[in-house]
Order: sequence, then structure tokens, then C-alpha cells
Amino acid sequence: MSLTRDFTLIPDDAPGVLARLGEAAAAAGISIAGISAFTGQGKGLVHVLVEDAQAALDALTEAGFDVRAARDVLVVEVEDRPGALGEVCRRLADGGVNVQQAYTAGGSRLVLAVDDLETARGLV
Repeated sequence: MSLTRDFTLIPDDAPGVLARLGEAAAAAGISIAGISAFTGQGKGLVHVLVEDAQAALDALTEAGFDVRAARDVLVVEVEDRPGALGEVCRRLADGGVNVQQAYTAGGSRLVLAVDDLETARGLV
């Protein structure tokens, strides 16, 4: 389990937005550890997972991205098998932790934004 930073971006829904994001990160030497992107009603909702938060924030802002939020998230290695997600999330739920966002990042890493990081860290 590790603790990294998730940035929320809300760009226009247009060709090349993710390319520009990737290029800005690359130019700054930032590795994107995970990404989740959706579109609707002319806008995108993009979550970008990074370890070097300040450098990533600087690079994204300089590239013209509107970074709407940033928060620490848990990244949990889970087995690639039926039931793994349920087991992790059940431990959190039974411990009173609410999962506010979840997505996967490379391999079998589960990214979780939760309402109580300290408690969650002790449960997973």
C-alpha cells in the first residue's frame, strides 16, 4: 500500500486533451501512475495519479489545465481474482470508512479516495 496524490481536472471535451496532458507530464519528467477519464456535456472529468505532486501540479497548470482538486489517495495492491475488490472494500466499510472514488492503475493496483485516510491505512 502506498499513498500518492490524485488530481481532478475538468477540461473541455476536445480531441488532443489527453495527448496534451501526457505530453506536459513527459516534458516535466512526471510519470502518470494511473488515469481515469470520462466525458459528458462538453466537458471531461479526468483523474490523474502521480507520486511527485508538486512537479505534476506545476506541469499541468503551466500546460493550461484547470486542476480543480488534489487529494491523497491509497493505492492498494490487490490480487487479480474474483472477489478481491469486495474484500478490500468490505474491510473499509466494516471499519466505517466511506469510499468516495475508486479506479484501477496499472496491473492490479486499486486507487481509493476515502473520507478517513488514517483509518483506511490501518484496514487495508
